[in-house]
Amino acid sequence: MTDVSRRDFFKVGGIAGLAAGVAGLGIGSVLGVPEEAVAETVTVTDFVYTCPVCGQKTADYESLVAHFEEAHPDANCGIPQCATLNINGNEIKVQVEPQWTLRETLLKACGLHGGAREMCDRGGCGSCTVLIDGVPALACTTLAVQCEGKQIETSEGIAADERYRPLVEAYAKHDAAQCGYCTPGQFTVAKYIIEKYGEPTEEQIREELAGNICRCGTYSRHVKAITEAAAAIKGGN
Repeated sequence: MTDVSRRDFFKVGGIAGLAAGVAGLGIGSVLGVPEEAVAETVTVTDFVYTCPVCGQKTADYESLVAHFEEAHPDANCGIPQCATLNINGNEIKVQVEPQWTLRETLLKACGLHGGAREMCDRGGCGSCTVLIDGVPALACTTLAVQCEGKQIETSEGIAADERYRPLVEAYAKHDAAQCGYCTPGQFTVAKYIIEKYGEPTEEQIREELAGNICRCGTYSRHVKAITEAAAAIKGGN
């Protein structure tokens, strides 16, 4: 188990090419031709544990608890809580407030700025969708403390999986990401669709994406991208 300040998270790294089409994935996406593109890692280095009473910062959770017990023995808020989360295959320990949603935690504690976008923040648009134990879930209505012991996947992790490179390429090819705010959620559901159906029909894709709202109206493009990617993934391309 590793503190988030020393944990690497995957993203697709900085190469020109099909970049403009997938910049909206929220994964630092800049995608080149297959022989050039590589999956790189980004390290979260700026996270520190913060005392909720006085704001003092410490480098690890144990030091925070020691400070809190010594300096604020009568505090009404109680000892700061820490959760162990498995995000994109990495087990990390993060400081969370009991009321923090998974979306807030991914952004504030993990430095993942694109995988669970803040849009409606009311569970109505699907932009913050992640996979929890392989099933789509709204990060804005899921408490972080509910996710201990579960596998969490965001668009960053999916895009770094070489198996799903055809999905990233198909999203770029068909310009499925326009303004990009809704794209991480749709991209995440796309993996679920491919895993569930293998080669999904248009009706199945539309039904599964029904909870993901797009102001740009890119719905037909997602159908094309997912259909093409599913065939390529099945064929091992």
